[in-house]
Formats: sequence, structure tokens, C-alpha cells
Amino acid sequence: MRRLHCPIALIVSACFILSTAPAMAQDAAHQPTSSQFREGPAAAPGKARNVILFLADAAGVTVLSAASLMGYGEPLRLHIQQWPHLGLSETSPVDEFVSDSANGMSAIVTGVKTHNGVISQGPDAVRGESDGTPTKTLLEYAEERGLLTGVISSQSIADATPAANYAHANDRSNWGEIFPQAFAPRFGDGVDVLFGAGRQRIGEQLAARGTSFDALGAAHDRPIYGALAEAPAGNTRPVVVADALDVRAATLRALDLLQDSPTGYFLVVEWDAHTDDPREGLQNVVDFDRLIAEVQGRVDLTDTLLLFTADHSFGLQVDDGARGAPVLDGYDEWKASGVEGGIIRLENVLVNDTHTAEEVPALAIGVGADRVRGYFPNTYLFDVMMGAWGWEADRVVATRP
Repeated sequence: MRRLHCPIALIVSACFILSTAPAMAQDAAHQPTSSQFREGPAAAPGKARNVILFLADAAGVTVLSAASLMGYGEPLRLHIQQWPHLGLSETSPVDEFVSDSANGMSAIVTGVKTHNGVISQGPDAVRGESDGTPTKTLLEYAEERGLLTGVISSQSIADATPAANYAHANDRSNWGEIFPQAFAPRFGDGVDVLFGAGRQRIGEQLAARGTSFDALGAAHDRPIYGALAEAPAGNTRPVVVADALDVRAATLRALDLLQDSPTGYFLVVEWDAHTDDPREGLQNVVDFDRLIAEVQGRVDLTDTLLLFTADHSFGLQVDDGARGAPVLDGYDEWKASGVEGGIIRLENVLVNDTHTAEEVPALAIGVGADRVRGYFPNTYLFDVMMGAWGWEADRVVATRP
């Protein structure tokens, strides 16, 4: 009989692997939940009165990196890249790897992942067919507790990212159904400051439902202005739905109104960062970053949490280039060609015009910011913001049908 000459350590290791393999396989089959990431160093002393969530739509790690290179010719020059607390947020919906803005933002502001196309409803929703369980949003928690609230977007105010804060819908495309929910809140008196774009399409969908901006505003005694300049200075709860919005001016005006709150406020600011047009998308990031620096200078970080993240990532990579040369060499030629969509090949940058599955950055400063660290599901950011206020969630989590 042949004897097997196996080192004892190897035998022990093999036994360990065999004994733990079923458990490891079982663990791998389950998606991590935000509760797994709650342990760690204690949060900074004190609780937040105010939380500001900055959402750069489609600003993954590579987009932030490229924005710094385009804006400043060097890496790590964005203001938010100097913030002390950094994590990587996983963005998938419940049934796929790649997220859209509806699931991505809903998960952040409700703590519950759902399906792509579904806005702040649980995974029991069927997109375009049936509603799911409404999932309570951070804005609704804030309204319930008497805080002032604001939502600002460079995009349509009824589109997925801003709408996830104040509405619940099984299909993100139903703007005529979504927008009126801002005037029929489930908690409090509803969002106080609402500034965004999308006026033409929202108006068309309202008309198809037999109503209009004027009729909706009159019914709720809240005029819906077509431009920021039209909203009177004395209106403390303004609603603006414009063709296009100056995000900086809108944010600073909202801050002026919300900072008067005796109880605190919750403000969400979205700025589009899709790089299907590389220069436009990266410039938006640079401009957003400058606005964030300006906002930071106007708040007290001893009672305010500032959080920056994205709802999903995007297919951009910098794969060549040298210091002193524009990172977007070849952009003008591409733009002049009139070819849009698909693969964009510049000298130093490759863009695949699609959302992607990799994690996105989450950066934070202020009260409760130290909980932002490591890898985590995007639902954990809901816990970070709730924890900064010192609030407990009372959500009921729906299950998939």
C-alpha cells in the first residue's frame, strides 16, 4: 500500500476548506445588507440639524478622476477629493447588476433596493404594471419631523433622481403622474423648495391627464413658475419648473430659504454628469464641485452633514495622456463629425455610452461623516443620513413577488 506524504498543514487546510465550503457558498449567494456595515468607530459627537445630499448622476470614480484632469490638468484637484471620509457604494438593483437612476436614487433615499425604472417603491413593484409597497424617503422623514426640505435638479424635476425624494411610482417615465405628488405629500406639508427643469414634457403629460401647471398651482395655492427669476423673493416655498435651470443660482437661493429653519433642513441637489458628451459631462462635474465648495463655506459643519455620491457609474476611462496636454485631445474633431452614441474614441479617453456596474464614490464631511468608509451597498447611505440626525427608520421592507 502506498503511503501518502502530505504535510499536516495541507491536510488541515483542506479539511477547513471542505468544512466551510457550504457556508461560504451560502454566504456568496446572499447580497450584503446595509446592517453589515454599521459596526465600527463611533460617530462624531453631536447630531446633525441639517443634511445636504449632492448627487452627480453617473459620476463614477473614473468620471471624477477625468473631471479633475480636464478642469485642472492634474489628478486630485476637485474640492470633494479633499474630503476626509470616503467609501465605495455598490449600486445594483434587486435583479440585475447595472442600475438606472430610479433604483439607484431610491435605494439611497429609502434604504431599499428595487427594480430599474421604479421610484421609491419596494421590489414587489412591477415596472409599468403594478405598484409596490411605498418606501419612506429621507425627505418624508424630514417632513414628518418638521424640517424644511428642498429638491433641486439640472434635469427634469419629475425625472427619476429628484422624483425619488417626493414621489412613489412604478414607472419613472410617467412624469404627469409623478410631478403632482409633490403637492399631495404623505408626510408634513411636502417639499418646501422645488427647482428643476423639464417644463415642456411635464406640461404635455399634465395636459394629457386633463390638468396643467396653472391648474395644479391654483388647486394647492402654490404657483409653479417657469423660471427662477419669476419666483418672488417673498415666496418662502417656491416651485420652479423651467426649460433649463441654473443649478448654482437655484442652490444658493434654496439655501437662503432653508437656513432660516428653526428645526433644520434636508436639501438634495442633483447635477447631471453623464459623459456621453465627454466635455459637457466633465464640465458639469467641475462646476458642481465648485458649487459644493461654495455651499460648504456657508454651512456649519458642526451641525451639518455634506454627502456626495452618484446613483450609478458610467463607461468612461482615461487610458493615455501626459501632463501639460489636454486630456480631451480630439474632442473637437469628434464633435464636428456629428457622430453621437456608441463608442467615443478620443486620443486619451474612451467612452462607452452606457451605465456600468462598478461601485461609485461616496464622500462626506461634517456631522456623521466618519461612517462613510469601505465598501457598502448604496442602501447604507440612507443609514448614514438617518444616523446623522439620530433617527430610527420605521420602514417596512417589501419582498419580491
